[in-house]
Amino acid sequence: MPETVEDKTNPELYLPHPGVRGMTLLDREAFKRTVVVPALKVKKEIVHKVLRSLKQSVLQRPGLKRVVEDPEDEDSRFVILDPHKVPEFSLGESEQQVLKELDVHPEVSKYHLELTYENFKSEEILRAVLPEGQEVTSGFSRVGHIAHLNLRDHQLPYRHLIGQVIMDKNPGITCVVNKTSIIDSTYRNFEMEVLAGENNLVTKVKENNISYELDFSKVYWNPRLSTEHGRIVEQLKAGDVLFDVFAGIGPFAIPAAKRKCRVFANDLNPESYSWLLHNCKLNKVDTKVKVFNMDGRDFLRGPVREELSKELPLLKGEHKPAFHIVMNLPALAVEFLDVFRHLLVGEPCSPAALPTVHCYGFSKHSNPARDIEERAEAALGTSLAGRCSTFLVRNVAPNKEMLCLSFQIPADVLYKRPCPDEAKPASKRLCTSQDSSEEKEGDLDNPCPGFALTDVLVSEYWIMLADAQTALGLRHNHFTRRGQDWAQRGSRCDPPVPPQHSPGAPVPLALLLLRARGATSSSATPRALAHIPSLLSRVVLSQRNLGKTSETIRENGETEQSNLAKINTNQKPN
Repeated sequence: MPETVEDKTNPELYLPHPGVRGMTLLDREAFKRTVVVPALKVKKEIVHKVLRSLKQSVLQRPGLKRVVEDPEDEDSRFVILDPHKVPEFSLGESEQQVLKELDVHPEVSKYHLELTYENFKSEEILRAVLPEGQEVTSGFSRVGHIAHLNLRDHQLPYRHLIGQVIMDKNPGITCVVNKTSIIDSTYRNFEMEVLAGENNLVTKVKENNISYELDFSKVYWNPRLSTEHGRIVEQLKAGDVLFDVFAGIGPFAIPAAKRKCRVFANDLNPESYSWLLHNCKLNKVDTKVKVFNMDGRDFLRGPVREELSKELPLLKGEHKPAFHIVMNLPALAVEFLDVFRHLLVGEPCSPAALPTVHCYGFSKHSNPARDIEERAEAALGTSLAGRCSTFLVRNVAPNKEMLCLSFQIPADVLYKRPCPDEAKPASKRLCTSQDSSEEKEGDLDNPCPGFALTDVLVSEYWIMLADAQTALGLRHNHFTRRGQDWAQRGSRCDPPVPPQHSPGAPVPLALLLLRARGATSSSATPRALAHIPSLLSRVVLSQRNLGKTSETIRENGETEQSNLAKINTNQKPN
């Protein structure tokens, strides 16, 4: 039998029956409850006048009727009053005066109001069901007909009930899912469990007046980024060029194409690539967007470099298009910035024409803006002080922010100017050890290779060696022999020097790099050592991608810094 509760300013008046606590399988009948509330009996002809006159005292709870029939008098109605506004079942003097003018008796009656499952809000239901004192989740992300939850561990035993309540209380929701794994950094999708409703994850969404279709289980979509997508697109003008490195299903690319921009959109995930093509056709911009299915680095070194090399030298006049590069992969995008080092060859374009990068990242630092700026500087090998802006996109979790760092790529980073000797035909042979021994020490400062290898190939070679040592467990002496073999081949190329040493390289790497340059620890100079950190920073990324813990990286970094100091003072490194 439903419980009857008489209100005496009880804040729990509208909570469900206490017997539902701990319920894991939804039983809607168990939520029935009868409460005693104040009511005013009035003639049905003047009900509307009374409602207008007593609007501050009348019950305002959504889902509950304010006027109900009197079972004993068909010519009268009961006007339900708010029990919190009329706590003692009596009206104040001002309300009584109003009723006197309307010829209504001011006596307040007790009315038995039945509350059912339909009358309770989702948060009230879940608060009554979950263990007392535990956090209640009633919020979710909506993606078309899908409600996406991210439940905590203590909520998992109640997950199917939670899913059903969310679906019941939100019209249009026909499927409720819960994330069961972290976002995969490669394809940006995650495993999910259907908690309630139909198992249909292909949906349609609308953002900033543009429609998209997607399979939510196979691609990344976050409705909380709608404002950020609009903010970036608003910066674009007709004729501008947008390179979207991690395009997803097109929330940057398609609106940009609608603004008559030229768009190059890429995503590594084959499913995202397919839905991107589909959405371009859906929005009639398939002829304005060139779509690629590549790794982000390959996209930057391929189509992006090709287009910039072709277009930047041709920019003339006042109406120059702007070039924007969007990198929306917050977990990893900063680590891709090193690709811009010497991406182009030749004389730099005008400063105003340099491409603008919008790079997204997460930060748990106390100063997240400075944190992401410093990480970008380390990857680019230059300072961005006074040359960048940081925008706080959203708070992802407690003490975790998502930010967007925007900057024009400095010309000294983007361009590699050809050396004078490169006017002569380049030799296809590698330099010999004899060639290397004939170099002057000053050549370490400004190397000008006379062979076909590039700085990128050399740095990739060292990453390969570091991967081999880590993955195969090779001993240091074996790794050293590989370094000596490379030294005999006479490599003299160096990437740009970053602003400071990046910790985390394998312990013997500093000495090996010196040997690779034909230098010994006794002949090493500070300028020779200055070329080491840029390769070390690339190897750090290799270690991290292989799953090395931050503790291992820190310990290796401390040992490496110690070795550098010892080499500088002609001591034997560890």
